Amino acid sequence: MNSTDIHIGLADSERDLEQILALQQLNLKFSRDGFVTVNHTINILRTFHKMMPSVVAKHQAKVVGYALSMPRETNLLVPVLQPMFERLDSLPILRNQRWYAMGQVCVDHAWRGVGVFDRLYAMHRECFADQFDWLVTEIAQRNPRSLNAHARIGFVEIDHYADQTDEWSVVGLRLNDTN
Repeated sequence: MNSTDIHIGLADSERDLEQILALQQLNLKFSRDGFVTVNHTINILRTFHKMMPSVVAKHQAKVVGYALSMPRETNLLVPVLQPMFERLDSLPILRNQRWYAMGQVCVDHAWRGVGVFDRLYAMHRECFADQFDWLVTEIAQRNPRSLNAHARIGFVEIDHYADQTDEWSVVGLRLNDTN
């Protein structure tokens, strides 16, 4: 498989959102090949999309990867993520900065290792660097595939903590070099 067979763009249909959920469901369970931890609903994704569209990777009209956009205004939509937003708001490095959160990034197993992940984030930078300084997310320490992939494309750890569910790295990607 070749990543040039993939179209990267903004989610633009209900079908895209439904396919994001289907791919999410396939990757909720723990795996050394990477996993996602939050289970969204179609209504949540619709609301996210209205506020800020997410980036999707498609092969022949099928979503094979996604990177969910979560502006700060989404902090009340997913209760399990409220502590993350509160923590992000308190970080000195993000003070007086324009930032949004990566709600989740996932690539279909068949398309891993061919550059789809990198291209999803490149599209985030292309679409949102004029509006935001930072893209931030939390990654479970027990997900080394995701930690390594984020570090490879330039994310840096800006915080680290443990809670009742896991040990977390908070990582950020500078979207522009103007600040």
